[in-house]
Amino acid sequence: MSENDGLYRDDEGACTCWWHGGDAFYKDYHDNEWGRPVSSDIRLFEKICLEGFQAGLSWLTILRKRENFRAAFAGFDFEVIARFTEDDVERLVKDAGIIRHRGKITATINNAQRALEVRKEFGTLATYFWSFEPTSADRPQQFDFETLRKIATTEASAALSKDLKKRGWRFVGPTTVYAFMQAMGMVNDHLEGCVFREVVEKERNAFIRPLKAPALS
Repeated sequence: MSENDGLYRDDEGACTCWWHGGDAFYKDYHDNEWGRPVSSDIRLFEKICLEGFQAGLSWLTILRKRENFRAAFAGFDFEVIARFTEDDVERLVKDAGIIRHRGKITATINNAQRALEVRKEFGTLATYFWSFEPTSADRPQQFDFETLRKIATTEASAALSKDLKKRGWRFVGPTTVYAFMQAMGMVNDHLEGCVFREVVEKERNAFIRPLKAPALS
C-alpha cells in the first residue's frame, strides 16, 4: 500500500482499496461483494446484524465467521429469528463459532422482530433502507484516501440510525449504520484509483431502487 493514496497494488500493478491487505479471502469480499447494491431483505438484515456484531472487533473477524453466523441464526431469516426463545439465546451464547456476546445476540432477536414491523409498514426492508440513500450532492466530489479517512458517519447514516433506534432497533449507531451503507451499496466508497470503483458505480447506476409496496395487513 502507498501511504499517500491508500491503494493496494498487486503483483500485476492493479490497484484496489488498501484495507484487504492482500489477504485472498478479504480481497474476494472487497472485489466481489463490498459496495454492490443489495435488494434482498434477508441479506440486508444479515449485513446490518453482522455490522452490529463487528462493533469493537475487526470486520475480517466477522467475515471469517459469517457462515457460522448463518448456521446459528437460521440464515438470517428474520421471520424465524423473531421467534427465538431464551433457549436459543443460551444455545447461541455457547456457540464458539460466533461472537458470544449476549447483548448482541439478544439485539439480533429484537431487531428481527422490529424488521417484521418495518416490512409490514414499507412492504420490504429494502424499500425502507434505500429511502435513506444520500443524493450525489451530499457525497464528496472527490473520493480519495484522505476523504475516506475523515468519514465515520454522515448525515444520512445519522438519520437512519436515529430512525432505527426510534423503531426499537439496537446496536445501530451512526458509525455501524455507515459501515452497513458502504457494504450494501447505498454509497460507493471504493477509492478513486481502485479498479472496482467504476464497476460498482455502473452496478449502482443500473440498480432499480425498490419502491414502497402496499403495507401488509
